[in-house]
Amino acid sequence: MNAPFSSNGLTTDRRGFLRYAAAGGALIVAAPLSACSRPGQAEAQTLDNAGWFEGNAGGFVMIRPDESVVIAFPNPEMGQGVDTALPMLVAEELGVDFDRVETTQLPLEIMPDGEGAFTWRFAPQGSGGSYSVVSHWEGLRQAGALARQLLINAAAEEWGVAASELSAENGAVLHAASQRRITYGALAEKAAGMTMPHEPPALKTKDQFTLIGTAQKMKNARAIVTGKMVYGIDAEIPGMAHAVIARCPYFDGVARSVDDSDARAVDGVIDVVKIERPAIDGPYDVQAEGYAVVATSTWAALKGRRALKIDWEPGPHANESSAAFKAQCEELLGGEGQIVRDEGDFGEAFANAATTHEARYWQPYVSHAPLEPQNFIADVRDDEIILIGPTQMPSGASRIVASALGIENRMKIKVLPTRLGGGFGRRLSNDYVLEAALVSKGAGRPVQVLWTREDDMRHDFYRPSGMHELKAAFDADGNLTAWTHRLASASKYYRRPNMPETDYWIAEIYPDDFPAHLVENLRLEYFSAKSGAPRGSWRAPAHTANAFVVQSFLDEIAHARGEDPLELRLRLLGEPRELTYENHGGPTFNPGRLAGVLRLAAERGNYGATMPEGTGRGIAAHFTFGGYVAQVVDVAVDGDGNLTVPKVVAAVDIGTIVNPNGVAAQLESGVNDGLSTALRLAIDIEGGRVVTGNFDDYQLMRIADAPPVVETHIIDNGESPMGMGEMGLPPLAPALANAIFQATGKRIRDLPIADQLRA
Repeated sequence: MNAPFSSNGLTTDRRGFLRYAAAGGALIVAAPLSACSRPGQAEAQTLDNAGWFEGNAGGFVMIRPDESVVIAFPNPEMGQGVDTALPMLVAEELGVDFDRVETTQLPLEIMPDGEGAFTWRFAPQGSGGSYSVVSHWEGLRQAGALARQLLINAAAEEWGVAASELSAENGAVLHAASQRRITYGALAEKAAGMTMPHEPPALKTKDQFTLIGTAQKMKNARAIVTGKMVYGIDAEIPGMAHAVIARCPYFDGVARSVDDSDARAVDGVIDVVKIERPAIDGPYDVQAEGYAVVATSTWAALKGRRALKIDWEPGPHANESSAAFKAQCEELLGGEGQIVRDEGDFGEAFANAATTHEARYWQPYVSHAPLEPQNFIADVRDDEIILIGPTQMPSGASRIVASALGIENRMKIKVLPTRLGGGFGRRLSNDYVLEAALVSKGAGRPVQVLWTREDDMRHDFYRPSGMHELKAAFDADGNLTAWTHRLASASKYYRRPNMPETDYWIAEIYPDDFPAHLVENLRLEYFSAKSGAPRGSWRAPAHTANAFVVQSFLDEIAHARGEDPLELRLRLLGEPRELTYENHGGPTFNPGRLAGVLRLAAERGNYGATMPEGTGRGIAAHFTFGGYVAQVVDVAVDGDGNLTVPKVVAAVDIGTIVNPNGVAAQLESGVNDGLSTALRLAIDIEGGRVVTGNFDDYQLMRIADAPPVVETHIIDNGESPMGMGEMGLPPLAPALANAIFQATGKRIRDLPIADQLRA
């Protein structure tokens, strides 16, 4: 047996390391499990797709005899650009013309782990936490490198020369001495039969890159703009029925009575299937009790749902409202909470301070509001279950359906992810997938369950709401000597399996965030507020909240002290150095890199220049999931309090850049998403139910309100690459609020801004 390879601290033998096979004369290569895994990731997310690589067992790259090259991207695509960036990693090492490469979504591929559970077959496949490039940086490049080496070895045998004499580029193997050239397609079948190399092929160094770091167009852009792209809402399977669900509008409520006779009488209605509410003292599977109307068309299902007569019991949260929840958070901050980090002599530092500063900030629940509302197709049969649709976590879809239906062998469940029409964290949850499976099983046929916009808005897993109280102390020399961040919120860990309430703070306040390690006396305190509203991950989870309050507070401190807000930040950050960061994005945080993006954004945004009356320019920066982003926001406010944002300048440092176009697009996306959310977005609760229903009262930013100029400046410093999907959002709201203060003298401490400037 050959000696094992080792990669990223994990070991596997060569056969498990990289798999390759021939199909119709094609060379197919899969990446190493070990190189594609990430710490703390226990399970996988992909499955077998009909016709996947022409009936073969799957893989990441296929080279056909006709010279066509297909590269699969393992993670679901929801607009973050993995359909381009991940194939670039393979293509860089393979040495092919990327314009001629076709890319495709890898279906869910899991396998038994030999110990009664399941693991990835090839590589991790979830899209969340800006993990995609980080997870696959080495593994997908190894897949490309192996394919290249097999092709070189095949050419060496064909020509009777040493492989070391050959090189590969632009889809062909070259022999410089004889000036011979042979294409990959001509070598594919022979390469598929070659013996595995004894050592993993060497990967290119950064100075050898010809594709990574170059601006590439989104691979599937043409299909999207021409309407050819298949989203979940477009997908169909033979014999499929359509369903919509009347869900209980009250948090944890149930039906007192149901009369479905009129619904069943609607032309086209096939059945009405009940969905049981999850136990209110346990985790969510589906989110609410519901009654699914199954019909021959979505229109018939909607008519049938309107004909249902249901008397809903309001449930245990009938008295909850947005106002009552805010009052609860305020009251909690008047008491003592759970101390989650306590360093130094905090009390003495405040008692001896020359100056102290204090402020409170409020943020509401917000919805993910993806353009494509939730939907999924399920075909539940005795021998097989097929699940098709948009999910960020295909393995989670497999797992939740297996658990609910009592299926031990998850290999019976096929999950075929489509492109997502937006995710932003909402599709990390697979409640809507389980709904489709339960409806299919109940109706005895394949079913597509479709949510309306109101369904989506009123049954979301919302971004947590909460009230923050910050205090800071400075000595007579202007040194920051103490800092406390107290937070009362409804944690997204609410009803998470095996999660005690004493751990709810972990998802809401990150102990290694600024100013940890930069101030001697630090205290973080958490108050778990009670709410029946479901909540979950929302783009850049707690960073969206904490960046707003911390960066706004720094601006307040600077003005109170008579300091320039940028200089205060740079002074507190200090010199470049590696500080321990145990949260997601670690293991280190370098304040010098955060200072670097601050300086770049300030320079390019002309921060500090004198501004005309009624205008302002604010700055903010944040470290999110391993990435450093700073933004300078310009605002203008007229005499009636009307706000415009003419320009945003952003700087980003996420290490080595794969596709600059993708980075810029995600940075611009974060700017617009952050601005939209800060301006008007809030979910309103009355009587234990969400009353916000559609975009008339959940007012996403219109095109006319978007900044006409968004400048992006990218630092490519050769450090390990990090993701970009979430990094651009957190600094926007505080930079905006800081600019508003300069323009108007009014502090924004409560979000959304709404009509505060007109008050």
